[in-house]
Formats: sequence, C-alpha cells, structure tokens
Amino acid sequence: MMKVAQPPLVGSFFLPSLGLAALSLIVGYWVTRKKKDNIKSELNINESSSGLANELYSTPTAENPKRKKKKHVCNCGSTQASNFEKQPSRIKIMYGTLMGKSKKFAEILLGHVAEDGVEVSVINLKECDSEDNFVGSEAKDTLFIFIVSTYAEGSPPDDAQWFYKWLEDSAFDFRVPKTLLADVRFSVFGLGNSLYSENYNVIGRNIDNWLSQLGAERYAPLGLGDENVAESFHGNIEADFDHWSEGILNLLKKPQHTTVNKTGCSKGNDCCSKKGKKKVTNSFQKKKNNILEETDVTYDTDSDSDSNEPVLDLEDLGSFVRVENKAVEDSEEEEEMSVENGEAREMLTPQLRESLTKQGYRLIGTHSGVKLCRWTKAMLRGRGGCYKHTFYGIESHRCMETTPSLACANKCVFCWRHHSNPVGTEWRWKMDPAEFILEGALEQHGKMINQFKGVPGVQPDRLVEGMSPVHCALSLVGEPIMYPEINRFLRMLHEKKISSFLVTNAQFPEAIRQLEPCTQLYVSVDASTKESLKKIDRPLFKDFWERFLDSLRALSAKGQRTVYRLTLVKAWNVEELESYANLVKLGEPDFIEIKGVTFCGTSKASTLTMENIPWHHEVVTFGEKICTYLEGYGLAAEHEHSNCILLAKRSKFFRDGRWNTWIDYDKFHQLMREYYLSEGKASFTSEDYMASTPDWAMFGSPEHGFDPLENRWHRKQPKKDISGC
Repeated sequence: MMKVAQPPLVGSFFLPSLGLAALSLIVGYWVTRKKKDNIKSELNINESSSGLANELYSTPTAENPKRKKKKHVCNCGSTQASNFEKQPSRIKIMYGTLMGKSKKFAEILLGHVAEDGVEVSVINLKECDSEDNFVGSEAKDTLFIFIVSTYAEGSPPDDAQWFYKWLEDSAFDFRVPKTLLADVRFSVFGLGNSLYSENYNVIGRNIDNWLSQLGAERYAPLGLGDENVAESFHGNIEADFDHWSEGILNLLKKPQHTTVNKTGCSKGNDCCSKKGKKKVTNSFQKKKNNILEETDVTYDTDSDSDSNEPVLDLEDLGSFVRVENKAVEDSEEEEEMSVENGEAREMLTPQLRESLTKQGYRLIGTHSGVKLCRWTKAMLRGRGGCYKHTFYGIESHRCMETTPSLACANKCVFCWRHHSNPVGTEWRWKMDPAEFILEGALEQHGKMINQFKGVPGVQPDRLVEGMSPVHCALSLVGEPIMYPEINRFLRMLHEKKISSFLVTNAQFPEAIRQLEPCTQLYVSVDASTKESLKKIDRPLFKDFWERFLDSLRALSAKGQRTVYRLTLVKAWNVEELESYANLVKLGEPDFIEIKGVTFCGTSKASTLTMENIPWHHEVVTFGEKICTYLEGYGLAAEHEHSNCILLAKRSKFFRDGRWNTWIDYDKFHQLMREYYLSEGKASFTSEDYMASTPDWAMFGSPEHGFDPLENRWHRKQPKKDISGC
C-alpha cells in the first residue's frame, strides 16, 4: 500500500488538528480511489483466483465452440505457507438468493457435508453480522462457503446486499488492515448467466476477490455456475454446482489440508524460471454479436501483492483436477459425437423439464411446449371466452396455446412464468423439425382436452369441438420467432386451417422482416423509453433499444394485421403517454391492446405487488388519454374481466358507423392458399379479412365485453376484488 508521509508537527510547519484531518481525508480518498480503480480493472478475470477458476470452469470461445482440455495453470516460482495446518472443525454455508436456487444449493451441500460428521450450518447472508462471524477465535477453525447469485445490472440479491457492501468498503478502505480476515478460510460459488456479458457472475467474482484482498485464504477454487445451458461447461448450472461441490467434498476428506505452493512445476515445464509479463485470456469469452467480446489482460508475475494471496497446494488441487479431467474427457467425447451427428446441446435440461412439467406444461421434444389456457377451460363449460374472443371472434375452447421455442431474450419483471424458462439471444440448441413439434402439440393438446370428459359443467358439443383446434396462440412462453423453422411451422398451421396469433418481444427485427404472413402479429411494447424498457424487460442484448425500435419499423411494413400489446404496470410505465404515442407513430399498428398487468402471486424474481395492478377504469383512462395524442385511433372494444381494452385504426376498421375488428377466418385461409400457390406474389392486407364486431363486444356496451350467450360464473363465497380485474 502506498504510504503517505506525515507533515512535521513542530515549528512553523505545525498544522492545526482540523487542517491535518482534512489533508488526511483528501490523501486517503485519493489513495483509495486509485487502488479501487486498479482492482476493478482486473475484476473481469479475477486474478486473485490465480487463474484457477477461469481455467477450471471456463466455457467455449465463440471462435472455437468445441471444448479443449484446460491449459496448465502454473503457481510456481514462490513459496507461501498456509496459516492453517488442519482441516476446519466446522463449516458455515452462507447464501444470498433471489429465486431460491442459491438456498437450494446450500441445502444440498449441507446434506453432503453432514454425512461426514462435520459440524455444518446454513446461514442466510441477511442474518450475517460480518464482523462477528469472520473476526474472532472461532473463525480460524471454520470454513466459510459462499453461494451467491448475480442479479440484474450486476447487483447482489437483497439477502446479500449488506454483506456485499461491508466487504467492498473494507476491501477498498485504506484504513482497514489487509490482514483483517487472515484467520478466515473460504470458497465461493457464484450463480449467473453468461448472456449478461460483463455482469456474468460479477458478485461471486467480487466476493472471492475482496475476501482475498483482506487476507482470507482460499480453501478451494472459485466456482462459476452458468444458467445459459449453451455455454455452461457441464451442461447446466446444477451440473456446474455438482462438479464444484464434489471438489469441496474431496478436499474435506483429506486428513490434512495445506496451501503450501511447491517450488517447481508439476508438469515438468520450465515456466518457473521465466519472469516478466504473462498473458492470460479471460475464459468468460464475449461473443461478437453485441453480447460479448474477447478480453485479454496482462499482469506482472514479479509484482508483489498487498494481499495475502493464497495458493492451492498442487496435491490438494488434484481433488479438483481429477474431477475436471474426467469431466473434460466425457465432455470431449460428447462434443465429438455431437459434431459428427450434426447435433447441438438440448435447450431443456432435466431440471427445467421437471420445473415446467410441475407448472402444467406438456413438453414436446427438446424446446417446445403446450399448455391449456384457463379461458379454454372456462369456455368448455360455457363460462365465457378470453379477450381474443371479444376482440377478434376466436372460439376460446378451440384455441391451442403453444410455442416452438421456450427460450426468451428478456427477463421481464411481470413474467407470469416466474422465469422458469431458459433465455438466449440466438438459436444455439438442438432443433426439432416443425412437423414433429406441430404433431406433438396437437396430440398433447387433445389429451389435455380429453381429460375434461365427465367434468361437471363441460358441454359435450364443445368438448368434441375442442379436440380439433382452429386457432393457435403462439404466446405461451419464450420467443417463438427465434425458432429457425417458424415460417414452416406457420405454413403447416394454415394448411390445417388453424389461424395463427404470434407474439414477439421486439428484439429480433430481421426475423420480423423475414416472417411470412400470419393471422395476427403482435409486438410487446412494455415501455416507451430506453430506461423504463431496461428496467421492466431486463433484456439480454446490449443494443436492446435499437433492436426494439427497428422491430417496430419492421412491423410497419407488414401487410397483415399488426398489434401493439401494452402491459400497464402502475408506478412503472403508466405516465409515459407522449412517448408511447411516438412509438405508435413509428410502427403504425392496426390495433393497440392495453392491458393491466396480471398479478401472479409473489415471486422472488419480481418486486411487483398488488399496488402495481391498475384498475380497469385506470386502463380505460390511459386509453382515452393516449387517443388524444394519436390521430386516427379510437376505443373499439373492451373485455373488463381481463382488464383489457382495444384501440383500432378508424380509417381501416370503422365502416358504416361500426367497428370491424373481428376476423373472417375462412377468408383468411383462402387468401393464404392463394399466397402459397403464387409463392408469395398474391399479397393481401388486413382489410381483406376483417369482419363486423358484435354490439356486446364494442367499447361502452352494457356487457363490457362479456358474451351474452355465455353464463357468467361467480364464486360461491366471493372475495373482495382488490385487483380491478
């Protein structure tokens, strides 16, 4: 650490105590900031891990996706004794979690360690008084294991915020001795997603780095779990954790664990005698398509470190290396087989399959799914249809909700799937053919409909009709437009006379341009400014705003029916009227659906509460106000039960004093046949297959969008409606 010379305190050079204190603060601040900047510039590769985590847990590069055996990591050239001559007598597993996965991993590790008879406990970091836990007589006999996730924007989960801030302040405060945690042994496992570029596992990396800066000794290498299955070294984040924890368990089984660095190279190399600059390539490679870019960092192998930098003994390291070698060999065999067969990794891991199946999904192949909508069930019983029935005339009991891609490029705060689906920015998984997906979707949908036989209230004629869907909502979950054969999938739907309602999150403008006609194309417009879109959708792309705007421009060039879907989140985006109006002018959609966000219960992945749910009258007020900014749009329909209203272009859909928002499905399929037979030359527009909207569906009707032929069902013991839905 840089030492600051103190001024003499005698004669004419004496400074008053107040001036001396001010000078000390200024110089101290400069030294702290200088050191902080230097350390932060190295965080991407986390040099305090001795390159170990980067080598042991690295992922394939964009240039060479096939994994290779890891390069030798040399810790030779110096000898550094450990402060600890025996194994820890107790273990504290500390976790910071957002969605519960870190806690789950902590409990799994607890079960494994407890089998060996070691005193072990699991502690939530929010309950951790840092100084009491890490400074004291018990600390030297304790192994601290940290399992912490990285949240959006590279921030720690709420549970770990206080600990994270305390550790950061201590590491960068020049007044804190760098031996503060000299009696601490630790290991860190971070949970993250490599699609979030430079923020990937930054919390775990920082904790590992800062603990080392304060003199703590690394018991085992930093583990990096990757939620991105396409880049995860062991296939998924659960397997990453299993590999890392197996190494921990192997080290704990040794009668004695020391961290004495042996002079000389275990590989027989002469690298120990070479001094000067050594180049290290960051294993967490950055893809060139706006997501990641490769980073090289140099460091001086001769430089002295202010921190007590621990080095794993090569003998103890073997516990990890043996595990790694086997994983590398198995991985290379799998990769070679995959390359030979032309296959890539499957999108759905066993854990994702289990999670989605529990939520009621019927999974198809490796990346698709189908599920019954609650409105399908309701209309089978004659209890009313969804808002699409009111706005566009679909038969809700004959609608199949599916997706050919469970992956999405966003992690929206209001995601009603609670982020259980995978995420991605490009198709990098094994791909199932469109025929297989559609056949599987129809089969599974039919099986779910068939389960309603004998259910009280189900109408026999509607049950029979429900077995043969005539509508397909490609909005179940994920981003359907990512699927490489989406046009083939749409064509097959239309050949079976099944209409298509496709929803995209406006992050793939080129895919929108290349998309062939569908019955109705939606774009989710969840916010109207760059800042609010980033806050609400939490997109993976760095250029998400440019992609968003380009997607809206691409939408304006489509000839068929186009829709903006606005989801209102109270206190988040309901005040952006003028900005929304500007986006409407950019894409010129035929319709604008405005819906209040649906509260799906508490979720650790979202901070939304019932206070964020707008009442129906608030949604209507928003629609009326935005119409004052837009020429040519009017309130056409509403479905109060779904807390949803529809705006439509007057010039197209208001004819002879009434709205024509419904769809002539027979005419649409006729137009599509002509389109396919002419190889796309027989174009058509949204006005060619519109139909008259019934009176009960129009905005302001006494029915408020509820079909009078249906029976409104009320709970036997109605509860107070606090949602406005």
